[in-house]
Amino acid sequence: MHNGEMKRRHIFFLTVAGVAVAAALPAAAQTSAAAPGAAYPARPIRMIVPFPAGGATDILARALSQKLGEKIGQTVVVDNRPGAGGTIGADAASKATPDGYTLLLATSSTHSIGPAINPKIPYNAETDFTPIAYVASSPNVVLVPNSSPARTMQEFIAHARKNPGRLNYASSGNGTIVHLTTEYFKAQSGTFILHIPYRGTALAMPDLISGKLDVLFDSFVTGMPHVKDGKLRALAVTTLKRTALAPDLPTVSEILPGFESVTWFGVYGPKGLNAELTARVNQAVNAALADPDVKERFARLGAEPTGGTPQAFAAMVKTDHTKWKKIISERKITTD
Repeated sequence: MHNGEMKRRHIFFLTVAGVAVAAALPAAAQTSAAAPGAAYPARPIRMIVPFPAGGATDILARALSQKLGEKIGQTVVVDNRPGAGGTIGADAASKATPDGYTLLLATSSTHSIGPAINPKIPYNAETDFTPIAYVASSPNVVLVPNSSPARTMQEFIAHARKNPGRLNYASSGNGTIVHLTTEYFKAQSGTFILHIPYRGTALAMPDLISGKLDVLFDSFVTGMPHVKDGKLRALAVTTLKRTALAPDLPTVSEILPGFESVTWFGVYGPKGLNAELTARVNQAVNAALADPDVKERFARLGAEPTGGTPQAFAAMVKTDHTKWKKIISERKITTD
């Protein structure tokens, strides 16, 4: 075979190979484009908790993240970003890349109350996030130190009315559900109790136990362990009906009809998280919440797993926001 013929065959083979490669490129590109979703999650997932370690949101996040990691097939790392009533952490989550690797465990404070009381928060709670799943709800519990003269809710109200401005209460920060619940209680009970904000109720516990604080409307999750340990006294819960979590505890509504306040916890992603990833995480969260171990751990914490669709979660938050906005407006409550 002479050189000319060899060159022609070489060119022919190169041309055929080139056509084959070109034809394969679209398929390869599609495979590459689909890879992030198909391979998700390929690295650890970060769950931002906008409150300090040791608080109700943090404890629930750690109980959930371990089982969520098992269900979704990747480690879920809790990232505490406390401050400004949960605003700092929530804002960080809202600005994250919507790739499924940053989640937020939000609460009533960050998405129901915060937007209703503070129009200057750096995010829009309704449009800057992607609702994923309703995780749990928990009643609040009225706690007083063992040194308090009040042994019932009636006695505490009478004690506060006799001592206007002399008692104080802690909150997890201005604009949080603990703050608003107590202000709502003050308005309903006709009492005047001074507000001392903390960067989380866990940080207020030592002062409450020692008697430096007079009352705390804390989450059942973080409050009841101290009651069971004998360090604090529980007077009532803030659900409309008595809770199976503590059936012997009366409700505030038994004294102040209609009084209700519960804390909810839910998972969001940043705005723009696509439907496929939203569904993937929602499915994993629901599977984790259905796990007997998670149910048992949540029950010990005083929280009831909820779950459900992203749409149902979004509807619940909207209703809760409307309720608190009405209360804030009627009571003229501000964050100042």
